[in-house]
Amino acid sequence: MVESELRGRGVAMSVGCDNVDRRKRVGDVKAAVTAPVALLTGGGDRPYAFGLATELMCKSVALDIIGSDELDSPEFHANEGVNFLNLRGDQSSNTGLLNKVKRVFLYYARLLRYAAGAKPDIFHILWNNKFEVFDRTLLMLYYRVLGKRIVLTVHNVNGKKRDGKDTWLNRLTLQLQYRQADHIFVHTEKMRRELRDDFGIDGSRVTVIPFGVNNDAPNTSLQPEEARYRLGIRQSEKVILFFGNIVPYKGLEYLVASFQQISALHHEYRLIIAGRATRYPEYWAGVRERIEQDVQEGRVLLRANFIPDEETELYFKAADVLVLPYRRIDQSGVLFLAYGFGLPVLAADVGSLKDDIVEGKTGFLFRPEDPIDLAKTIERYFKSELFANAHRQDIRDYAKRQHSWDIAGTATVGVYSSLQREHSISEGRTPTPQEEVLR
Repeated sequence: MVESELRGRGVAMSVGCDNVDRRKRVGDVKAAVTAPVALLTGGGDRPYAFGLATELMCKSVALDIIGSDELDSPEFHANEGVNFLNLRGDQSSNTGLLNKVKRVFLYYARLLRYAAGAKPDIFHILWNNKFEVFDRTLLMLYYRVLGKRIVLTVHNVNGKKRDGKDTWLNRLTLQLQYRQADHIFVHTEKMRRELRDDFGIDGSRVTVIPFGVNNDAPNTSLQPEEARYRLGIRQSEKVILFFGNIVPYKGLEYLVASFQQISALHHEYRLIIAGRATRYPEYWAGVRERIEQDVQEGRVLLRANFIPDEETELYFKAADVLVLPYRRIDQSGVLFLAYGFGLPVLAADVGSLKDDIVEGKTGFLFRPEDPIDLAKTIERYFKSELFANAHRQDIRDYAKRQHSWDIAGTATVGVYSSLQREHSISEGRTPTPQEEVLR
């Protein structure tokens, strides 16, 4: 069975907080963090912020969540130990430039004022804000002057390098931010090595935690047959999904080339492209021109706009497989979104993606920037036992074990506790028994 083979990879079962009502857990980690923590989200990436915040709530960590309209959620208002502070507010793009500038400066003013009087000693930064250079340098220095201990989650060690836009200023400001952080979280061992080799960061200050499976996107009783019906897709078609922001490093053009190669010979194939395409208009114009005829003739279903959370399951349940044709990446949240729906993944062998693809069990790998190898891998998948028997529940179970928010939350609480103990000692106080737990 696939289940037993996945267990053979040495992944321990985790027991997490209930994802529906997020009840507080009574366990070893309860009250290990004795003072509140500020979770600085940057106002975006709702799936990650929601997943981590709700897990920390389950572990009885008192939180100030610095968020936005996008991140606001009923769960953050139903717990007496949580303060949701909507400092970022509305971030919608359908407004004038002057209003956008005003919103950003008001946000920074609110953030500076909050930090000056904030009770939490630990500031955990999930994402920077609008002005990266300022956030990495002066804002970090401001937090340090206020006596805050800074925890930083690094999702991309050097995003500009990934995008082919690296500069000396980018590297310098990244290094300054990394060196000012008391502790850093990354999602792979490769990222930890990159921090050491490229930025001189001591590995003892870096903890690898899993990228948690998306528990924010609705997953209703909608069946694949109904999802296909709503999208106008025949049940007999072999459906390939590309999902997420359309940007150059994601390599959509290679998937398009592979799909056109296959669909010229096999008419039962269908490609869904679902995601916003606003950041790189010239790049998107080239891809859009390439698929124009396929869109008109119905071989490609195009949704080149923001996909609301409530519509996400429609695309993942209608698809037979997700393809990640990335040119460069550290880790991908879309991969774990797919696993959350039990959807197999075909991924380019870049970054650390191969660490999370169990060949023939959760998906397959292919050579990056190689449309011919990708086409062969797509055909291989549709001839495989993985496709024929649709082990979706096995993939979901694997993802819950390998990428449990409980694992990430436990490691996070451990770092918080250690920093609070160090803070107590630096102030000449005797650590509390709870602070001594993880000594």
